[in-house]
Amino acid sequence: MKRYSAFAIAREGFRAHKGWDRAWTAPEPRKNYDVIIVGAGGHGLATAYYLGRNFGITNVAILEKGWLGGGNTGRNTTIIRSNYLQDPSAAIYEKARSLYETLSQDLNYNVMFSPRGLIMLAQTHHEVRGYQRTAHANKLQGVDTEWISPTRVKELCPIIELKGPRYPVLGGLYQERGGTARHDAVAWGYARACSAMGMDIIQNCEVTGIRTEAGRVRGVSTTKGEIDCQKLGIVVAGHSGVLAQMAGFRLPIESVALQALVSEPIKPCMDVVVMANTVHGYMSQSDKGEMVIGGGADGFNNYTQRGSFHHIEETVRSLIETFPMVSRLKMLRQWGGIVDMTGDRSPILSKTPVDNIFINCGWGTGGFKAIPGSGWGFAELMATGESALCEAFSLDRFRAGRFIDESVAAGVAH
Repeated sequence: MKRYSAFAIAREGFRAHKGWDRAWTAPEPRKNYDVIIVGAGGHGLATAYYLGRNFGITNVAILEKGWLGGGNTGRNTTIIRSNYLQDPSAAIYEKARSLYETLSQDLNYNVMFSPRGLIMLAQTHHEVRGYQRTAHANKLQGVDTEWISPTRVKELCPIIELKGPRYPVLGGLYQERGGTARHDAVAWGYARACSAMGMDIIQNCEVTGIRTEAGRVRGVSTTKGEIDCQKLGIVVAGHSGVLAQMAGFRLPIESVALQALVSEPIKPCMDVVVMANTVHGYMSQSDKGEMVIGGGADGFNNYTQRGSFHHIEETVRSLIETFPMVSRLKMLRQWGGIVDMTGDRSPILSKTPVDNIFINCGWGTGGFKAIPGSGWGFAELMATGESALCEAFSLDRFRAGRFIDESVAAGVAH
């Protein structure tokens, strides 16, 4: 793999850019792999990458029924934060946030990480108490957040309206090192690094069955033939229940659509990310000038990847009170993604009832921010059978009642 650098760009400029290699190869699947990862989204690719980097496991295939990063990884709104209440959540999200800090250097690929800061608005007295509690918890967890006043909110985001008629801004939970990254670049960077280690990324290869023998995984059936493996990782977000059923077990998740939209590009006016749970919306500005807008998940189970007028109307109507300028913008495009929700709004990173099958799902509306931490912990779990980052997120917690309740921290799409 050639390193990307300013020197390489200058050199290829003199060659009419004909010397660049493919970022990743497009091989046909082999008959056997040590590990198969189903799902070439951010979490699946990160898992494969850290299997190779941290444990030297490179005989790996990443199977994707569509195109690389074409699921939720390419359909989210790129927000990165770690200001969660519960200790296990804060640990894995802060691990991810810290890895994002140096991810461009680690992958030799610019993921456009922008630690522009993130504010979670408090617009009711209940939220004031909740976010102040979270700020204290974060301090104990070593996560750098702070409670800020309405005046400070206005300084950080001048376009905000503090005295909305229904929900005035009473303060906010501010994480200075939160921010955004380029979702496509994260997937592409991990894919390029995986391919350089000799892993096979196989697109347009749908898994149609999972073969087991005596309670142990033997391989998968795909649209490109039978493939054997010693270990199988299922990392397919909203379709996790479908794959689990193929393996013979059930998951406590439900799949719903999450919608978002972007406006026409405008001049820079907002250099922080603002989330408003009470009115159920959030907004940031992209590098191209678009206002990236999102809200809550649909209220019914579905697998659609389309937006709907009703949901956009609800989200925009809520945000107009907090950001009056939104009323004058034109919508550029809209989309939907399929998110997998657990009852406690926390993920599942776990062994399964089938030996050597591992599951990574349940990230709900906030999986993008967790990609590096999720991949790091899940790779450790698959390689060694245990991981401190993943221990609390096992399937057994639902049977034992050890819920990790993040319904407040994850109660809005983000």
